Amino acid sequence: MKVLVTGGVRSGKSFHAESLLIAEPQVTYVAPGPEPDVDLDPEWAARIAVHRERRPAHWTTVETADLGAAIRAAEGAVLIDCLGTWLTSTIDELDGWEAVREDWEPVLFGRLDDALSAIAEHRGTVVAVTNEVGMSVVPEHRSGRVFRDLLGTVNQRVAEECDDVLLVVAGRVLRL
Repeated sequence: MKVLVTGGVRSGKSFHAESLLIAEPQVTYVAPGPEPDVDLDPEWAARIAVHRERRPAHWTTVETADLGAAIRAAEGAVLIDCLGTWLTSTIDELDGWEAVREDWEPVLFGRLDDALSAIAEHRGTVVAVTNEVGMSVVPEHRSGRVFRDLLGTVNQRVAEECDDVLLVVAGRVLRL
C-alpha cells in the first residue's frame, strides 16, 4: 500500500500518517529536511522534537535528502515526512532559489524519479506526507512561487504512484 497524506500546515497530517503505521512491527521514518548538524531556529527545532517524541521507540529514523536510497535500504514500512522539506533541502543544495530553473531542475526531477522508482519497488507500506500549497494566494516572492509550483508537481507525481491520497483538514481526513 502506498499512501500520500496532504494538508495545510498544522492540519494534523503527520499525526494521521503516523497513525496509519502504528501497528507495523518495523517502520523507517525518513526525515528529509535539513541535515542534522544544521543550526535550526528554536521554533523549528521544537516542532522536530514534538515529532520525535511521538514516534514509537522501535521506529528507525533516517535523516537524509536521498529519498531513493533511504526507501531502498528500509525494511518494513516507510514514512516520509515530508516532501516539502525534501524539496526545500534539495533546492538549497542545488543553489536553485535565485538560479535559472532550467539549470538545476533536471537534477531535481532526476532525484524525484529515483524516489518514485524506489516507492514503486518497495514491498512494504509507504506513507508520504506533504504540504498542500495550491489553495493559497500567489506568493509575492520568486522563491515562494518556485516552491509552490514545484511542490505541486512533486505532489502530483507522488500521487500517481500511490494507491490512496488523503487530505487532512483541521484534523479530519478526506479520501480523494
